[in-house]
Amino acid sequence: MPSVTVSDLRKQYDDVVAADGVSFEIDRGEIFGLLGPNGSGKTTTLECIIGLREPDRGEIKVAGIDARRHPRTVKERIGAVLQTTSLQDKITPREALTLFASFYLKAARPADLLERFGIVEKADAPFDSLSGGQRQRLALALAFVSNPELVFLDEPTTGLDPQSRRELHAEISRMKTDGHTVLLTTHYIDEAERLCDRIAIIDRGRIIATGAPHELIAGSTTYQSVSLATATAIDPTLLAAVPGIDDLAIDGTRTTFRTATVSRTLGGLLHELDARGIDVVDLRVKKATLEDVFIRLTDSGPREHEL
Repeated sequence: MPSVTVSDLRKQYDDVVAADGVSFEIDRGEIFGLLGPNGSGKTTTLECIIGLREPDRGEIKVAGIDARRHPRTVKERIGAVLQTTSLQDKITPREALTLFASFYLKAARPADLLERFGIVEKADAPFDSLSGGQRQRLALALAFVSNPELVFLDEPTTGLDPQSRRELHAEISRMKTDGHTVLLTTHYIDEAERLCDRIAIIDRGRIIATGAPHELIAGSTTYQSVSLATATAIDPTLLAAVPGIDDLAIDGTRTTFRTATVSRTLGGLLHELDARGIDVVDLRVKKATLEDVFIRLTDSGPREHEL
């Protein structure tokens, strides 16, 4: 049984459809990424799953539980880190963890969480004195007070410096190692590719692609870049008979272009060069990246706000 099942989720605000038939499953023990531009519907989808928003329609199951019918039961089994963590300015991490622990029958020990998330030295410092990275570590600790089976992370590294991002990435990877299932929303492509077992790309409220990062790249029709150097310059008219060449540029003996049919295009090109006795000195093919795939799928105009 999947840890999370979302079927035909829809949520609309006035004339804006934030989630439009969103469907996906998250397997137990995996890190699942919800990747999309700002305004794509990531946050709305996550908040509907964890019970912060009531969807207009759709089915949501978390750990086999109908989340819309039994939200309290679901909340006992999950932890969540939202985009912004706001606490009273002078409360300390130790006090906050103790307070949150009082909400659960089987809560983790605050001292253990302070140690687990590396905030022992700041345990008794006021919240308003913590750095961005320290606040995010505290947010993670608060999410783990309930000993959650599933962890929901909404844009957890936004606004963090590179060092804090790296440290948080390590914490997220550790969650999987420790047996947790994780849903991560992000607009950072490198983050999704590095951390996630599978990714759902969401745009304008709809899931437009799902799969492991390497599967999304392999299944894409995104153009690949080709660069070759020849012993003598190539006459551009020679390439007219070669199929699939786009964005052609010739600079002396260096020729570059893009193609969506690498094997076919290179076969035709090498045949033409061989027929004219032109030797290839260097040949390089750059595969499409997840960023290339993401841009191709989501490049359809500006977005005004995050949903």
